[in-house]
Amino acid sequence: MSASSSDLTHFDASGQAHMVDVGAKAETHRVARAAGAIRMQASTFELIRSGGHKKGDVLGIARIAAIQAAKRTPDWIPLAHPIALTRVAAEFELDAETATVHLEVTAETVGRTGVEMEALCAVSAGLLTIYDMCKAVDRGMTITDIRLLEKQGGKSGHWRSDIA
Repeated sequence: MSASSSDLTHFDASGQAHMVDVGAKAETHRVARAAGAIRMQASTFELIRSGGHKKGDVLGIARIAAIQAAKRTPDWIPLAHPIALTRVAAEFELDAETATVHLEVTAETVGRTGVEMEALCAVSAGLLTIYDMCKAVDRGMTITDIRLLEKQGGKSGHWRSDIA
């Protein structure tokens, strides 16, 4: 099913972009989970896993970058509302078999608009930070599968991706 322009909330009746008015929405507890991955050479993966990278703790710095990006989402996404985040968690999973670092971010707030963009921006920034810190040894890293996994709260309720 394709969306019509009337389904796109960031456009007014005349088709002009605008920031959605959330003033009349109820404040609810809102949660979003997003994920993504970065694949790399086995030697690069081992530098990250062992903590042996000369630039320091790659995953620790990527975690901070993810949290900071969630807090700065309106600076990245022009029509996103500045919101008061109550929690941002960035968790890494290392897959040595495929030389892949997986990142999952959970963002939470109590407010009038969701935190999907905050979670997605956080994943993007965390993975980009890994790339930035390791590009000198592996320019061929591939960032992939950035997606929303789940969102809760608000009028639309609970949604969960059916893609594993």
